[in-house]
Amino acid sequence: MTLAVFDAAAIERATTSRLVLDTIRDALIAHAEGRTHVPPPLHLDFPEADGDCHVKAGWITGAADFTVKIATGFYGNPARGLSANHGLVCVVSARTGQPRALLDDHGLLTAWRTAAAGALITHAMARPAAGTLAVFGTGEQARLQALWLAELRPVGLVLVHGRTPDKAQALCDTLGAHGLAARPAGAAEAARADMIITATPARSPVLDADRVLAGAHVTGIGTDMPHKNELPPALFRRARLIATDDHAQCLDHGDFGHAVRAGAAAEAGDIAAGLLLKAPVDRPDTAITVADLTGVGALDAALASAVLGRLRE
Repeated sequence: MTLAVFDAAAIERATTSRLVLDTIRDALIAHAEGRTHVPPPLHLDFPEADGDCHVKAGWITGAADFTVKIATGFYGNPARGLSANHGLVCVVSARTGQPRALLDDHGLLTAWRTAAAGALITHAMARPAAGTLAVFGTGEQARLQALWLAELRPVGLVLVHGRTPDKAQALCDTLGAHGLAARPAGAAEAARADMIITATPARSPVLDADRVLAGAHVTGIGTDMPHKNELPPALFRRARLIATDDHAQCLDHGDFGHAVRAGAAAEAGDIAAGLLLKAPVDRPDTAITVADLTGVGALDAALASAVLGRLRE
């Protein structure tokens, strides 16, 4: 029997943002409720090539399939005319152990899963009236986070902060073409937004905790390996509510773990992000809230299975 292989173009044609958002919401809740099986991720670092690789597996309890995913980020690739991110997902039967399909998605599913999780938890934890979004980063994740958050709530203005002014302006132009008001901003101005999403591979904090305003929400999505760090420990010290997508992962290699080791947060001071998606978050308007998302294999499994179902319709 020949293994079915679906390329990125077919996957993109079969998928909608609504499918991704709904699937990831349900998977985050399942994970928070303990209805998933997720082994620790495998990390490979390639410092000479400014690259890294993640291997993640996951299964939603009772689902027909589980997945094993390879995702890479080689951040010098754009200068070579190549995408910074790549990857593929193998969908395997949880009943027979036989591979069912290979999704040669070029990292699309990882990008969508990450963006959906970030947008969902930002929407859930931010004040209902919050309307200004700042994104730290100018790549694919920054674009998707802004666009998909705007599907969940009104976003009046997007402030884009990046190291390269031309890239920041290019992202603003792209967001503008989708109907979002956007402009470049310095780090100090971006830190004063109602909602902040950091989407970088930074190895030291990109955000000044002292500049974050009372009532703001911050989601960090880029710290997915021990050597990375986007959010400063001092931000966690100021936070009234801290959410993590996976407690053990965030403690091991997320910004939450950096804060715990610095004495800025208690090891048991977080709540599972999925639990906050089930009901409105009770938060004072002056509270700072923080979410640390490291990426969970069960979300990959849920999304890959949902997309495969669409591909085979």
